Amino acid sequence: MKKNYTQPLILLAVFALGAYLSWQYFKPNRHPVEESSVLLEKIEAVAKLTTVEGHFSEIYNYSEYQGFFSFFWDKKVLVRVRATVAAGYDLEAMNVEADAATKTIYMNALPEPQILSIDHSLDYYDISEGIFESFSPEDYNRINQRAKDMIREQALKSNLMTEARLQGSKMVDLLRFMVESAGWRLEIGHETVRETQQ
Repeated sequence: MKKNYTQPLILLAVFALGAYLSWQYFKPNRHPVEESSVLLEKIEAVAKLTTVEGHFSEIYNYSEYQGFFSFFWDKKVLVRVRATVAAGYDLEAMNVEADAATKTIYMNALPEPQILSIDHSLDYYDISEGIFESFSPEDYNRINQRAKDMIREQALKSNLMTEARLQGSKMVDLLRFMVESAGWRLEIGHETVRETQQ
């Protein structure tokens, strides 16, 4: 007697198709919920001249515990930091005066260049936590601040300030050219109009 397997196979295929269609229809829709509250806290007038930007990248390895049985207590993470460091001049203390009688503009010398801003982003890799230890929000904040401090240190060790100073002198030369093209004279130093008239 010959057994017929077509009927159970068709029944199995119909059941599988029904299960698949039911799963597609009833599967939970996962929509992430995002909320944001953005507040403008303060607007400040600033006078800053950015002359150069440096782009930095570093790998930061953070490990909190080394010793015996470190798999119980050690928490470590590998962080890639990418940063753009803007260097230039804070012109808040600049004093510029014009003497129309002598067609002279007096201004004090540019201050020393400084780091004006550090815009950085962190990518966390290879996060491992011990059985009894895990990373807290304070740990991540501390890692973020330490990574930013290390970028600042590297920026100060690099030739970024030298380049900022060089670009600053070029800006002064451009300003001198514009003033002299208008038939005036530019005097740079610590003397102002009031001091010369006394």
